[in-house]
Amino acid sequence: MKTLGCAVTPTRRRQLTEPTDLSILIIPTAPEPLCPGADMADVIVPDPVTRDILAIFENVRFRLFERLEDLTDAEYHWEPVSDCISIRPGDDGVFRVATLFPESSPEAPDPFTTIAWRIWHIGSLCLRGYVIHFFEDVPELGDRHEWPGTAKEGVQALAEDWDHFISRIAALGDKRLLAPIGMGPGGWADETYLKLALHALKEVTHHGGEIGLLRDLYLREGV
Repeated sequence: MKTLGCAVTPTRRRQLTEPTDLSILIIPTAPEPLCPGADMADVIVPDPVTRDILAIFENVRFRLFERLEDLTDAEYHWEPVSDCISIRPGDDGVFRVATLFPESSPEAPDPFTTIAWRIWHIGSLCLRGYVIHFFEDVPELGDRHEWPGTAKEGVQALAEDWDHFISRIAALGDKRLLAPIGMGPGGWADETYLKLALHALKEVTHHGGEIGLLRDLYLREGV
């Protein structure tokens, strides 16, 4: 696949400061799309629907990455119950996710997943998957089963997948955002990019909330 016509720079660690004016967000005035990894605080968004969507995503990003500050490897891999689903190293030492979609059964509680699995799910399965399936000229993004085995690298990978997705949403403009996607699996070709963005927001917020709760429980383990 062809790469986008821009250099992909490493994602910068943003200072975690609560956005004070959520109406002032960010797209370049030039017609070129944002490069993946572009800092969303450096561009101005003229279209109202796009502006509102990005404002909500930026607020959610702040809250999620604030909750991920100083995440330890022990928390990242913590298995509070037996039979947790996680990412684990193979014989080659590479960490991979073994179960993409944990399945429920009527005889047992729903499968339980670790913080590492949930971060992978948000970053690779969801945000990276949406870029791969619903946008053209996507760069090679690697094996989506693989994921970093350390908390620091896992959070960094999540930040990069976040920027790949949100920079493409930002570059659409309201007209394209509200039009049918025209590509993608299932019935998504007939849906709008706005619906895709809202679906992504749902995934990020509910799994992000679960991660925050797991961190709270880990800190109180044995208390």
